[in-house]
Amino acid sequence: MSDYYVGSVARDGVWLAVAYTEAGYDHTAVVGGVGELWTRYEDDAERIAIDVPVGLESTTAPRANERAAFEYLAGTDAIVPAPVREATRKQRYRTAARVHERKTDSELSRAAFERAHLVNAVDDFLTTIDEAQPIFVEAHPELCYRAFAGEAMTEQPGVAAGYAERMRTLAEFDRDAPPTVQSVAEATAGHRVPIPAVLDAVALALTVRPGPGELRSLPADPPRDAEGLPMRYVYRSDAPLSVGEQR
Repeated sequence: MSDYYVGSVARDGVWLAVAYTEAGYDHTAVVGGVGELWTRYEDDAERIAIDVPVGLESTTAPRANERAAFEYLAGTDAIVPAPVREATRKQRYRTAARVHERKTDSELSRAAFERAHLVNAVDDFLTTIDEAQPIFVEAHPELCYRAFAGEAMTEQPGVAAGYAERMRTLAEFDRDAPPTVQSVAEATAGHRVPIPAVLDAVALALTVRPGPGELRSLPADPPRDAEGLPMRYVYRSDAPLSVGEQR
């Protein structure tokens, strides 16, 4: 069996996974969590890109990759800095916010807390299953589009213009992307998967699958957290991102 290159995004209680081989799109899966994602692909995945934080700070925020990404996605609200590790374990916003502020002297946003359970689940998984650590990487969909297009997306992902902009970006990077998006969407039947999640999962899969350009890291020399996990976003491009880069 060929190795799989998987892009997976967590949305509305499910994980949408899009799997490529070097030859092209292979299949789509909808699973219930990061553990189920690993169970499905542990024997044949070369790399799995997810849009949930990998590696957490203990006393500072934002993480290095989030600070770096602000430069490339300026003017958007796409980057939601992750809570510090201790705060992700709290069940209530007020408690998590107090912990985060005490550790970092910065506020914890509601948006960050709303994803804290996902962040904690991935953190628990990766700090428990050592063999999964080299396989899982963190990718931000908007940074992937930015790297493919040479500029940040200008429209919000949830509106028609944003869908068109991202679909055009995927098609320019990979001519088979439009039918792949259609196939992925059809494969989600029976699950309430948001439309932007379909494009995002394809973008992450195309990022880690061998193709044009190189798989790169932001920052280029990422720091590691207290558990040894690198705090980085991966993206694919011919050259490292630069703030002034245009298509």
